[in-house]
Formats: sequence, structure tokens, C-alpha cells
Amino acid sequence: MANTTASIWCFSLILILSSEFLYLETVKFGSCVSQNVSCIPMERKALLNFKEGLTDPSGRLSSWKGEDCCSWAGVRCSDKLGHVTKLKLPNLYSSNPDVSDATAYALGGEIHPSLIDLKYLRYLDLSMNNFGGVSIPNFFGSLKTLRYLNLSGASFGGSLPSFLGNLTSLRYLDLNSCFTDSNKNDLHWLTTLSTLKHLNLGSVDLSMTSTYWLEAVNMLPSLEELHLPVCGLSILPLSLPLVNLSSLSVLDLSNNGFNSSIPTWLFNISGLQYLDLNSNNLKGEIPDGFAGMNFLQNLDLSENSFMEGRLSRRNLGNLCNLQVLDLSFNKIGGDIGEFTSGLSQCNNCSLESLQLDYNELGGFLPDSLGHLRNLKNLLLVHNYFVGSIPESIGNLSSLEFFDLSDNGMKGTIPTTIGQLSSLVSLDIKDNQWEGVLTEAHFSNLTSLKELSIVQNSWNITLMFNASSNWVPPFKLRYINLKACLVGPEFPAWLRNQNELEYVGLLKAGISGSIPEWFWKLDLVLDVLDFSYNQLTGRVPSSIKFRPQGFVFLNHNNFIGPLLVLSSNLSSLHLDNNMFSGPIPHDFGERMPMLADVDLSSNSFNGSIPSSIGNLNFLLTFLISDNQLTGKIPDIWNNITALYLIDMSNNSLSGNIPPSLGSLTELRYLRLSTNNLSGELSPTLRNCTVMENLDLGNNRLSGEIPTWIGETMPSLRILNLRSNLFTGDIPIQLCNLSLLHILNLGDNNLSGSIPRCIGNMSGFSSIINDTRYEERLWIVAKGRDLFYETCLFLVNSIDLSSNNLSGDFHEELTNLSRLGTLNLSMNHLTGKIPSGIGRLKWLETLDLSRNQFSGMIPPSMVSLTSLNHLNLSYNNLSSKIPSANQFQTLNDPSIYEGNSGLCGPPLPTRCDGDDESSTSPDVRNKDNENGDDHEMMWFYISMGPGFVVGFWGVCFPLMVKKSWRRVYFEFLDDMKERLMVFVLLNLARLRRPMK
Repeated sequence: MANTTASIWCFSLILILSSEFLYLETVKFGSCVSQNVSCIPMERKALLNFKEGLTDPSGRLSSWKGEDCCSWAGVRCSDKLGHVTKLKLPNLYSSNPDVSDATAYALGGEIHPSLIDLKYLRYLDLSMNNFGGVSIPNFFGSLKTLRYLNLSGASFGGSLPSFLGNLTSLRYLDLNSCFTDSNKNDLHWLTTLSTLKHLNLGSVDLSMTSTYWLEAVNMLPSLEELHLPVCGLSILPLSLPLVNLSSLSVLDLSNNGFNSSIPTWLFNISGLQYLDLNSNNLKGEIPDGFAGMNFLQNLDLSENSFMEGRLSRRNLGNLCNLQVLDLSFNKIGGDIGEFTSGLSQCNNCSLESLQLDYNELGGFLPDSLGHLRNLKNLLLVHNYFVGSIPESIGNLSSLEFFDLSDNGMKGTIPTTIGQLSSLVSLDIKDNQWEGVLTEAHFSNLTSLKELSIVQNSWNITLMFNASSNWVPPFKLRYINLKACLVGPEFPAWLRNQNELEYVGLLKAGISGSIPEWFWKLDLVLDVLDFSYNQLTGRVPSSIKFRPQGFVFLNHNNFIGPLLVLSSNLSSLHLDNNMFSGPIPHDFGERMPMLADVDLSSNSFNGSIPSSIGNLNFLLTFLISDNQLTGKIPDIWNNITALYLIDMSNNSLSGNIPPSLGSLTELRYLRLSTNNLSGELSPTLRNCTVMENLDLGNNRLSGEIPTWIGETMPSLRILNLRSNLFTGDIPIQLCNLSLLHILNLGDNNLSGSIPRCIGNMSGFSSIINDTRYEERLWIVAKGRDLFYETCLFLVNSIDLSSNNLSGDFHEELTNLSRLGTLNLSMNHLTGKIPSGIGRLKWLETLDLSRNQFSGMIPPSMVSLTSLNHLNLSYNNLSSKIPSANQFQTLNDPSIYEGNSGLCGPPLPTRCDGDDESSTSPDVRNKDNENGDDHEMMWFYISMGPGFVVGFWGVCFPLMVKKSWRRVYFEFLDDMKERLMVFVLLNLARLRRPMK
């Protein structure tokens, strides 16, 4: 019986195996047959209808013709039955760096509902196309066989459609940057996608879901990647009863608005490999649970503010499997010694990238940094580290990128840095290094391509010492040395650096001419910067540049004519040299890409070439402080982006050309100190963003246009000094609320000073956006002062040397932050306002050569910042104040020409003062002179007295041994007596206490 049963089982097993074999062969045969099956006619028709509704500017769908739709571009069919299963039509040009406008190649138009007929469609990719803001079609909810849906960057409109919850077979859903305008989105539909593995809703506005977004996501147990960057989320719950995200390996919640600490539930996700919380408002410390995340391989917590505590070994020391740690852009404080010591104790620390840049870390760099031997990237930019680089840095043989820039480090650079054979980029700029760099510092840097040592001050404290025959082991692409002494000779070790693209040797103490071998290196440069040296000679025109190249040869002693260097140049800075001759007439034609031109402070002559009008990309144009003559050409119509013109300090003549008014972006127009004439062109009223209008020291005439105050609301500086303007000061200037420098002096203006000037807020309040770099000559403190770097701090009104009449209005004393007020050489009358003491910031006050009368207001003694005062040649009377600041204003010329003034420093005594009361200053001066005389003899006598007293005691002790013995025995006796006295009194005090 047993044998029979066994036989039956064996026979059954043979039948089963035979049937499986036959089935596999059938499947195999069927598969072979299906390769000859073309697509289903109904599905081909559906695809053609789909194509018909689309716009296809790149001809992407030109292959969609013929019977076999399975061979069409982007279409894939099932191998078995020929059904369309995959439709992959992303914009192929979206990631091409050589394409400036990828939307020109994007599919668009209408998505035809014929896609519903593709019953077996599993994969749909329409990413990075442009569907013009239309909503995602409703019929997408019927594509229930979809497992992959990618609509990222496809420019749909509307909100997240809830019908996506019908796609229960989805494994991959990417809607990153899908919507052009999306709000009031709902995520309740998400809970039905239980098989979802990848979800990306980046840049989708989820602000309305902040209270429950996590609950919805937590219902997806299969989720492996979750990307929710820039979603407007504001709440990151601190607790989660049950973490259902056991499969999650990537979590990206960057660029949201979380305002809490990091929740501990994050660290219960045991499979997490990548965590990105950058650019949030998270705060507090990293939870203790973080220390147990040995599974974490990539961690990015950059650009937050939550890291306000210190990094500790307890929190981070156990992360031995970390490969990337990014805590940049936070507020992490303290030092990193304990943190790096913890990591260095790992048996095999895997950390490859340590990014702690843009924090508030400080202290010395620890030696334990050198134990992180797998480090490839070490970024410590913009912190508060001090001291030097530790010697142990030489142990990091895998280090490729080392960036210590913008710290407070001050010390020597160790020679062990020369052992970093894998180092590609060394950036230690914006510190204050000291000592000498030698060949040993670079001995083994065979991989080095980028070197940046830019000191954060102009003081040279670091010297580069290399022999003339030294051949570096590297071939640099980028070198930037500033305030590092390389000279006085041009560095010969650059001779073999024939791969350079960026050459920066500024303020390097180099003199003499640039050797010819350097120009023969046949370099193609992005930047050439030899500024702030003492280089001489001529600059050859054979230098080659890449597009958008930069040249900085300013502040040297180069000579010769201006040469056209390269048609690729974007920036040309030749200012403060000794170039001469005319600007070439074809300058603008041969360098048409120029955006920034600075030829100032040279000896160029001749006229401004009209070819400048061909520089359509021009942003700044400076030709000041030269010897240019002729008219300003009327060629500015096509230079629409130009915002700075400086032609000051030349000998230009003629009218201001009308075409300057076409520069609607013009902010700074400096034409001062020329021979320009005529009236201001009314076309300038189109320059509505003007901030500095400097036309002083010319021969401009007519009335000051009212449109300056009506169409230039951003004006901060108005300088019309030393011209031939006539008429009244227009009250429209009072509309210029940002104005803080007004100079109308030395013209032929008449009428009264407008009262409304006292309401100009730029002179009475701090404007938050007034910091900018400008330059201007200003009459202040009795002399001409040139402001170049801090002009935004100057507040000045100069109406001097005109024919103004009327009163000094009380309203002007409202300008509380005014620093200079010059009303001299006019015909002003009346009294000086009693409230002038309110001008607390006033440093210069010149009211001379007017017809003011009455007394000097007592409130003027409150002007404690006043250091230059001129009240001469008026009709002032009464006694001159003597308190506070007036004690220092003791120059009689300040008050001369006022017959009614009396008292010091004038020799005129005031009525009613007798000798005893009117001459206290004289008596005090005599007393002071007598006291000074006595004190002088007192100090003279101190010297001999000290010598006699000192040697009278010490000399006998030195030469008389018996005296020394008696003297020291006396000191010992006194010491013993004192000790006994102290001990007895302490014993007496203890008895009552016991």
C-alpha cells in the first residue's frame, strides 16, 4: 500500500512538472510571437487624437505616423499583446545647459481625453512641458492602471486635484513645480495611495494643510521618498503616536516655515538615509535620539535657525556611518572640538563631507579634525574661528575642498597643508594670515586647481617666498592673492601655469613691467586682475578672454594709448593709471559686450567717440578726471540698462544731450566740473529713478526745473553748485523725501528760502536704505571735502553765494539730522531762529555776510557737535555765549563785522562789565600761567629729590655689609612680630565663636 501511494505521488509530481514546463514553453513561444504584433488600432487612434490636441514646436512627435505606433518616439508597448503601456514625453531640452529657453521646445496645448482608451497605460511622463496654466484634466482620475505619473514643471494651473486619489496603483507621483499658481490644496485624497513609494509635491502650496499634512503622509506605509520642499508648511508636529513610515529613506522638508524644534519621532524612522530640513525656522537643539541614528548616511540640515545650541559628542558622536553632514546656514554656536572628537573615536568614520558654513561657531580649530581621514569636503565658511590651522590637517589625505573663508583667523599657515595630495580647492580668503608661505606649503599639492588667499584688510602681513627657479607641482586654473606680498618682481613660478583661467594678484607689491613670457602663455582668461600694484609699461592687445571676461588693471602706472583688448570683455577697469591719447573712435564697435567701463583718473584727451552708443549692454560708464574735450555725443537712445555715468572733471562743453533722457534706469549722473552750458534738457524728467544728479561747476543757466522735484522721487543728492541758474528755489524740491544733500550754492538765485524745506524727512530721520557708495565734493568745515566711501552719512544744505532774501525760517530747525548748513553770502534778514539748538547733529554753520540782526540765540550752546561756525559780517548784537561748545569757538574772525557783539574772544567789552567781572579770563590766564610756572619747578625738583632719596638709602646698604645685616634682621623681626600679633587675635576671636 505504501509503495502504491508513493508511486501515485511520484506520478503526480511528474505531471505537475511537465505541465509547468509546457506552460513556460507556451509563454516563451507566445512572447516570441508577440514581437511581430503592432499596436492596437484603437490605441493608435487614441495617440493620434492626443497628438492632434498638442502644440509641438520642436517636432518631437513628427515620428508619429505609420501603422506601428509602438515604434513612435516616446511610446512603448507590451511585449505580449502590443498594448501601449508607456508614454514618455518630457521636455528633453529642460536640462540642457546650452539651451537658454527650454520652453521654446516644450509640448503644450490640450491633453485629449482619448488617453482613457489606453487601458493598459502604466507610465506617463509629461514633465517640464508647458500647458499654459490649464488644470490637470479630470479624466486623469480614470487612468487607474498608472503606476508612474510625472507632471513636474509642466505649468498646469488650479489646485491639486482630489481625483488623483483614484489612482490606487500608483508607485511614483511627481508634481514638483507642476503648478503656475496653486493654493487651497487638500491632501485627504493621498491616504488612498497605499502602494505609493515616491511622492514629490515640491513648490506646491500646502499652507492650508499644515495641521494634518503629516497625518496624511503617515498613512503611506510603502513610502520610500518624500519630497515637500517650498510648500509653505508651518507646523512640524512634535509628537506622532505611531510612526508608519518604516520604509522611508529620503525626507526633504527644506524651505518651509517650521517654527519649532526637531521632533523626536523623526529618529524612529530606522531606514532614513537622507534628511533635508534646510531653510526653515527650526530652533532648539538636536534631540538626544539623533545620537542613535547610525543608519543615517546623508544628512542636510542647512539654512535653519534651529541649531542655537552647541554641537556635543553626546548628540553627534555616534554617527559613525555619516557620509554627508550639512548644518550650514544656522545659528550654531560654541566650538566644534567636542563634536569632532566624538566622530574621531569611530573605528572607521565614514564622514566625507562636513559643511558647517554660515553659523556662529568660534574658538580654535581642534586637532581632532585631522582624525576624520575620509573627509573630502570641509566647509567652514563665515564663522568666528580664530587662531591658526591645526598641524593635523595634513592627515586628511582624501581632502579635496577646504574652505575657511570669512572667519576671524589670525596666525600662520602650517606647512603640513602641503601634504594634501588630493586637494583641488584651497580657499582661506577673508582672514588675517601672518608669516611666510614657502615652497614647503605646496610641496605635494599635485591636484590643486584653485587657490584663494585674500586678506580681509589692506595691510600686508603674509609673504609668499619662492625661489625664481621653483616649479610648482600643480597646474592652477584659479589663483586669487590679495594683500599677500609676492613682489617686488613678477612671480617667475607662474611661467609653467598655462591652464590659468582666473589670475588675481592684487596689492601684491609687484613693480616693474609684466614679462613677455606671461603674455605668451596663450591663456584664455575669465578674469585678469593686477590692480593696486606698481606695474609699468604697456598692455598688449593680444590677451584672449572668454565671453563675459573681466579686466582689472586699475591703480598701477601703465602708460600708452588705450588698446582694444578683446571683443569678449564685459568689464574693463583701467582707472588710476597713466594712459594717454584719445579713446579709439571704434571703441564701442570692437568691444560691443562691455557692461562696465572705468577709464577715470588717466590722461585721455580728445572727444568721446560716438561708437559708445553701440554698447547696448552698458551698465556703468566712468571717464572722469581726464582731459576730454568737445561735446557729449547724443548717442544714448539704445543703452537702456545704463545706470551710472560719470564724466566729471573734464573740459566737456555744449549742452546736455536730450538722448540722456532715454536712460530710464539712470540712477547716477555726474557731469560736474566741466564747461557745459544751456538749460537742462526737459527729457531728463524721464529718468524717474535718479538718485544722484551732480551738475555742479558748469555754466548751466535758466531756472531750476520744477520737474526735478516732481519726477525724481528717489533723488538723494542734488548738486547744482557754481552755475548760472536764476529765479526762485522751486518749492517742488520739497517733495524729495530722500534728499540728504542739497547744494544750490554759487548761482544767481533770488527770492526766499521755501519754508517747506523744513519738512524734508531726509534731513530729519534715518532712512534705512540710504547706505550706498557714492562720491562728491562738499563744502563743509570751511573747506572742500571729498567724500567717497561714507557719503550716505552726510546731511548737507548749501544755499550760499546767491541773492536770496527774507528770513531764516524757524521751520529749518526741524532738520534734526542736518550736519552742514551754509546760507552765507546772501541778503537774508531777521533773527537767527531761537530753536536752532534743535539741530543736534550740526557740525558746520555758516551764516556769514548776510543781514541777520539780534542776539546769538542762547540755544546755540546746545550744539555740542558744532566745530565750524561763521557768523561774521552781519548785524548781530549782545554778548557772545561762552558755555559748552563756544569755549572752543574762540577765533575772533567768527564774529567780526558785527559791531554789536561783545565779549570774548572779541576785544570789545560788554556794557556794565568792570575789570573784575569782565576780565576773569585774563586773571584766570595769569593764575594759570603762575600755576604752570610753579608746577614746572615742582616737576624739575622731583628728579634730583628722587635721586638723592633713593641713593641716600640704597648706596650705604650696597657698600656696608654690617648695615645690610642689621637692616634685614630688622625686617625679619618686624615680620615675626606681625605674624604673632595676627595669630593671637585670631585665637581670641575663635573662643567666643566656640
